Amino acid sequence: MKVSHQQKSGAFVTLGTVMTALGHNEGWPGYSCGLSESEYNDLRHIIEINHHSNGWFTPDNIRKSFREWGALLREDTLRAWLTGYDIPEVRDTPVKVGIICAGNIPIVGFHDILSVILSGHIALIKLSSSDNKLIPALLHALTVIDPMMAETFSYVEYKLTGHEAAIATGSNNSSRYFKYYFGHMPHIIRKGRTSAAILDGTETQEELKQLGHDIFDYFGLGCRSISKIFLPKGYDLDVFFKSIYDFHPIINHHKYANNYDYNKAVWLLNGENLLDNGFILLKEEKALASPTASLYFEYYDDEKALRANLQDNSESIQCIVSKKDIPFGQSQSPSLTDYADGVNTIEFLTRL
Repeated sequence: MKVSHQQKSGAFVTLGTVMTALGHNEGWPGYSCGLSESEYNDLRHIIEINHHSNGWFTPDNIRKSFREWGALLREDTLRAWLTGYDIPEVRDTPVKVGIICAGNIPIVGFHDILSVILSGHIALIKLSSSDNKLIPALLHALTVIDPMMAETFSYVEYKLTGHEAAIATGSNNSSRYFKYYFGHMPHIIRKGRTSAAILDGTETQEELKQLGHDIFDYFGLGCRSISKIFLPKGYDLDVFFKSIYDFHPIINHHKYANNYDYNKAVWLLNGENLLDNGFILLKEEKALASPTASLYFEYYDDEKALRANLQDNSESIQCIVSKKDIPFGQSQSPSLTDYADGVNTIEFLTRL
């Protein structure tokens, strides 16, 4: 007996309640969450110890990711997302879709897995070595909530085989290999991207503080993390520095601090002009993607020309934060329809 679409959605909605509770670091919410108290606490334990495997995956960052997903895995949200697509209640001939997950921020591959399963296909998951504990823990919880969900996915430990379509996320370099391996079948191949913010000089201190979340959440490692800000000519950067000061404890994280120290040393040796507030380095630079623990900035005098230039470079940009685009503080809170690289995953999957 195959798992129906309604059954799959219901299992993910229940998982969403678990992720919300875990994201807020709450105690076991009761049997209504689909897990026993010990099973729930096992997940809490994984959140607490995961940084031993990947130092970037701190409990706070994992909980943030779980909170974001918990808000999305609701019955009304999932229904609104999938309305209008041809998704049968039971798909007679599901396609095995290979998923190569990235590992730059916690459970970044979860959207692809959710999309494949809810579109009626089977997910063959190749985990990133950087994120090989959280996703299995969540999917195990999903099978506890509904044992039949075990039919909807499996893991590939080494080389991806048996797949009929592929979704692969990686760097610009790895994308060339992905095209070689998956070019003969239906595929989505994503390259490395970064994000930018445009300030017009009228931002409030609170808006700039929210921009700090776009810059510092997940240590700036996500493709939706702001790595460059565009400033109007004559902008006073002291205003920006004062507004983001509350984020200064980030420098106490050893991996972040190592990047900060390294970049500072290299740039000073090269005679580069830097602005340094003790926890992030600002450098005037034309490039979009800044190294970890740094932020590029560039002045502009014509916003229309700036936006035209960004449009010309749209293949390198994941999102833009400004008063006219994604609101400050929201770049790391994408909706289900904010598809990576702008490629509609559900549309791709429903056409298989």
